[in-house]
Amino acid sequence: MRAILDVILLVLELYIYIVFAAVVMSWLLAFNIVNYSNNIVRAIWNAITGLTEPVLSRIRRWLPNTGTLDLSPIVLLLGIFFLQRVIQYYIYPRVVGF
Repeated sequence: MRAILDVILLVLELYIYIVFAAVVMSWLLAFNIVNYSNNIVRAIWNAITGLTEPVLSRIRRWLPNTGTLDLSPIVLLLGIFFLQRVIQYYIYPRVVGF
């Protein structure tokens, strides 16, 4: 059971990096530092948004409209950090290893 919890924690940690990459990539595209017409940039952007947008769009439905400021990645990261701490402090110590 601890191995499963370790995998869940690892996946959550990797997802944090993907969310950060989505935020940075959106800034780079918004400020025209990278060009969306580049095939590599487009492929990376499509992969990142494919992984993050289903979760972020659900969070955006519940957040108030703040114009151009998107707070959904912050809410998502706080939720992931909370879930990691719950697993580490409350679930992981109670699991009996073999």
